[in-house]
Amino acid sequence: MGAGTEPDGSSRSDEEWERFLRESVAGAVDSPEEPSARARDVAKRLRAEPGRDLEGWRSYTPARPKRRTGWYVAGLLASLVLLVVALAPGQIMNLFAGDDPDSPPLAAETARPTQAPPADAAQRPTVEEPFRGSPAARWASGVAGITVPKATAVGWMSAAEVERALARSRDFLVASALDRGVLQGERPEKAIALINPHQEDVQDLLKTAFRTPSEKNDPLLLFSRFQPSRTRLVGDVVKTRGRLTYREGERGALQVTADVTFVYPVTRADAGGNDEIVRTIVRRELVLSWDDPAKVITEPGTFSIVSYKYDMTNGGCGAPTGYFTPPFGTDRRADEAGTLVDPYDRSTPVGRGETSGDECGRATRS
Repeated sequence: MGAGTEPDGSSRSDEEWERFLRESVAGAVDSPEEPSARARDVAKRLRAEPGRDLEGWRSYTPARPKRRTGWYVAGLLASLVLLVVALAPGQIMNLFAGDDPDSPPLAAETARPTQAPPADAAQRPTVEEPFRGSPAARWASGVAGITVPKATAVGWMSAAEVERALARSRDFLVASALDRGVLQGERPEKAIALINPHQEDVQDLLKTAFRTPSEKNDPLLLFSRFQPSRTRLVGDVVKTRGRLTYREGERGALQVTADVTFVYPVTRADAGGNDEIVRTIVRRELVLSWDDPAKVITEPGTFSIVSYKYDMTNGGCGAPTGYFTPPFGTDRRADEAGTLVDPYDRSTPVGRGETSGDECGRATRS
């Protein structure tokens, strides 16, 4: 047979050969094993035409997979961040939490700190941000800043009873140092109702403290109060940091110790647009005894007070009035003779109490 001649003697045109070659490349079932000379000539001519690439039809190179290096690096960094957060969550929160009051609070305090919090940027408080420029900006608000431990059975109380006693001990802190009415000078009836009415020494204090306050019988020993005609609270938030602990006390009683710092931003009651803001800072230590009624005369749901202490700065240094009297303006100079105290340092014991002198602390920072 001649080149380009079919078995039946007929011949193919150039266009038919071109179609035949394309079908052959695509895997046509009737493609010949060896193209004729004419077929080779047509293929050569097609290669020479612009835009023609028969080799591209006959071969296929799989696309090389793209290396997702960016994803691997991102995954590695994310793993490192998670590891650091797991090992040192408090440090991470300190790193990213600034003076912004909306910053996440510090991790709950579960033990006494070993040192004072670091110094803050020198920023004056404002009505919108009354805790600005102080460690309290990163503290929790109100009751959320008081850590309550897990309850276990102690002395005469089961674990469930200890849990209720811890909750009521915290309720006393709320009713005595966070209740809005009490802070504005009202009598702390809810807090008083939790104190054992048969504890004579404390009941004597309560009978006279609100009428004729003195060094010995001062309501500030147990309660936080401001005189509304003189002082106004700034905002609705009181910052807190502290914890409850417990152990077995005398005669099998549950003894609860509360060590909590309260930060109260205040201004003059008659302040105008240029409000001067002072932070009164009070750290209280209360030891409460939940006594076995079979051994001690008490009433259900009440505790006896074993001891009470407090440290206070920016709350006034004059004769007891039954109220904190924050110094404003030129009054601040009257407080400059007191002992220097870092009111945010919770690494040292509370020093002021019913047996301490009348020395007034002066804040190194407020």
